[in-house]
Amino acid sequence: DDLVCFRDIKPGAPHHYLVVPVEHMGNCKTLKAEHIPVVKKMMEVGKAVLQRNNFSDLNDIRMGFHWPPFCSISHLHLHVLAPASQLGFLSRLVYRINSYWFIT
Repeated sequence: DDLVCFRDIKPGAPHHYLVVPVEHMGNCKTLKAEHIPVVKKMMEVGKAVLQRNNFSDLNDIRMGFHWPPFCSISHLHLHVLAPASQLGFLSRLVYRINSYWFIT
């Protein structure tokens, strides 16, 4: 009831979903310790959606947030990508683990 999930319109992997809180939250820079349960739930939903879409290797996924100013909208959204091993060259850059622009 408090989260929605949908496919990314410009997928970076065969499975690319966005998990978004229904209630407005700013970008990942505005997160505080009190938001940890929400972020954990977002990750659980992302994994569940992958499994419902017949992707079971949860060791081959990438989840994270684009760090401002590299996010396209100012509403918190978690990128869920799988299989991470099949990210193309550009996607490996855009969704690079703990880079200046993408945090996991």
